[in-house]
Amino acid sequence: MLQVGDLIGFRAFMINSSGSLERKSQVSKKDRIVRVLRIIMPIVGLITAVVIPPLDLVPPLIVPLPDTVQAQVDDALGYGLDGIIVYVDQAGQDPQFYAAGWKNKLTQEPADPQALFKIGSIHKLYIATAVAKLVNNGSMSLDDTLADYFPELVGRIEYANQITVKMLVQHRSGIPNFTDQVDFDWFTPQTDENKNLGLVLDAPADFEPDARYSYSNTNYLLLGRILDNVLGYSHHQYVYDEILAPLGLTHTYFSLDEVAYDDVVSGYWYEYDDDLRYLGGSMIATAQDVGIFLRALNDGSLLNEDEQAIYSSIYEYEHTGWVPGYYSITRYYADVDTVVVQFVSTTGGDTWGMANIIGGKATAISNIIYNRIVKILQRQ
Repeated sequence: MLQVGDLIGFRAFMINSSGSLERKSQVSKKDRIVRVLRIIMPIVGLITAVVIPPLDLVPPLIVPLPDTVQAQVDDALGYGLDGIIVYVDQAGQDPQFYAAGWKNKLTQEPADPQALFKIGSIHKLYIATAVAKLVNNGSMSLDDTLADYFPELVGRIEYANQITVKMLVQHRSGIPNFTDQVDFDWFTPQTDENKNLGLVLDAPADFEPDARYSYSNTNYLLLGRILDNVLGYSHHQYVYDEILAPLGLTHTYFSLDEVAYDDVVSGYWYEYDDDLRYLGGSMIATAQDVGIFLRALNDGSLLNEDEQAIYSSIYEYEHTGWVPGYYSITRYYADVDTVVVQFVSTTGGDTWGMANIIGGKATAISNIIYNRIVKILQRQ
């Protein structure tokens, strides 16, 4: 759920100078130098913390690029990733599949590029697509408010009568993110949406509606419920019928309960062997299904002209996804007319040095590997 967009973030620790310098009419050269250093060094410390990555991330950043995508995928295992799948769709060529590591460490089953994977927040692309289609056919409006659909939330969610559908889609509602709350536990099976929503009910807004952007999974929890209200049936079925079926996609699901458990890649925390599949809480798909969907979303073959215009006005055309044990990236590169999807079955881990990585060391390494794969494709 957690979006890491994309997306390596550094938490910098600022070094603040203490005390103020007394002004004197006459100071020695040494005193002047000390004063200058007291001003400069905190700035240098801040720049160093922000610009220089943790030391253990330097090797994958500086090692020479290999000649092939498969070689880069194989090399990724040397940095502690348990399994990796990469799908590449270059225009005019057959799709290419790459894999290394494990699908399941316990059974020693090797990584399978056709396996199902938890795609986390990539599912937001499908929800935004559904919104665009339903707005276009007049079933709903981007200006509808949360209170229009759920008047019972007035007084429970601040500004419910001002927060619009568009603000929810664009993460501009100000509603707190339930995954950021102290009582939310990533390592408890995510099967109760009511419990997750309850974590932010009666809480103050993070900001007034449309004041700024702040990523919040609560927005898309509520959008799913709004879609159910508009449709009169599950929005999951709408996505299956109106988005996936026209593209011939039959390996995308909304729940772990819909698939054979052994068909899903096992997910792991960095340097641990516990299988995190059981946690659920994510849409599931193959890399190819995600790649086909993303190309269709980008090239205009999924939406008609009016739907595309609405979609372009409300959301993005790429995404990442993060749940414990699973990190996914899907992007389209116009310069080489290529879609690249990457699944990595390892998250978490601490880094060395002054900065910590949002999403963990494995997520940072995954981003580095992905960017290197794109560079390999761009130089071919």
